[in-house]
Amino acid sequence: MAFVLPDLPFAKDALGDNMSAETLDYHHGKHHKAYVDKTNGMVEDDKHDISDKSLTGVIKHAKEHGEKGLFNNSAQIWNHSFFWLGLAPEGSTKPSEKLQSMIDNDFGSTDKMLEALQNESANHFASGWGWLILNNGKLEVTSLHDADTPVVHGMTPLFTVDVWEHAYYIDYRNARPDYLKSVLNNIVNWDFVSQNLDGNGISRADQDG
Repeated sequence: MAFVLPDLPFAKDALGDNMSAETLDYHHGKHHKAYVDKTNGMVEDDKHDISDKSLTGVIKHAKEHGEKGLFNNSAQIWNHSFFWLGLAPEGSTKPSEKLQSMIDNDFGSTDKMLEALQNESANHFASGWGWLILNNGKLEVTSLHDADTPVVHGMTPLFTVDVWEHAYYIDYRNARPDYLKSVLNNIVNWDFVSQNLDGNGISRADQDG
């Protein structure tokens, strides 16, 4: 069974000026879809029998066998699916008590955590992803290059922000910091982040093969 482009978890105009419907048309409808289409073609042509693997199974297989093209495209499906789930209309969600307590303990405040994630993502050289992760019971901020993903690093991802140029160029041109400030301060889906803290949301980015 082929992988499919997942629907956005919100209407294309739901994020307002933070992320336009035009950006979502291109980012989700063209870039994300292209990763799905290319992955399906590569899985079909792969010399190994991987057609029954889940998306994370394909990603791990590609990493293990050095299949860079398959890894890049399949990992980008997962990263993008996780990214969309982490967004929500402005002001519609808030951190759970557990998440808020951990943010306060590990960063001092939500503002300081978001500032750390914004700085990490803004200063990430070239394409990639900024991540809020859970590591040994503590919240941490990190970034990964290109299509790299926590799926193959044993990290527990809680939230990600896309810093590939196609994520923001329509709305913000080359002003990555403005894009990050808008996304991180206005449209984080804190319900999803809170669910990921307990391991209840992450699997929604996966698909069966």
